[in-house]
Amino acid sequence: QVQLVESGGGLVQAGGSLRLSCAASGRTFGRSFSMYNMGWFRQAPGKEREFVAAINWSPGTTTYADSVKGRFTISRDNARSTVYLQMNDLKPEDTAVYYCNAVSRDQSPLNSWGQGTQVTVSS
Repeated sequence: QVQLVESGGGLVQAGGSLRLSCAASGRTFGRSFSMYNMGWFRQAPGKEREFVAAINWSPGTTTYADSVKGRFTISRDNARSTVYLQMNDLKPEDTAVYYCNAVSRDQSPLNSWGQGTQVTVSS
């Protein structure tokens, strides 16, 4: 069973920064975390969940949605089975619940979703 636990969200003013973490566990997934591409997604109220960023398992190539390119950075620590999302220069339109997941090559999610972490950016 795969478990994804997101944390690090909060309330921040526009222009501020947050660092999200996602800890992965599970009998198989936790042990083989380093071999999975991982991604971050977000869902704003009344909107569909959308892709934010992804990092592949090797050599760690990253991909970003145009809306966050240059402001967000995805990284991973395979020893800790954790993926991070550093978010800088936050904007009110970044307000959403943020989720992580293992992803396929086309950034499609592979597992059930965790509870996510709320990010609220005030203007």
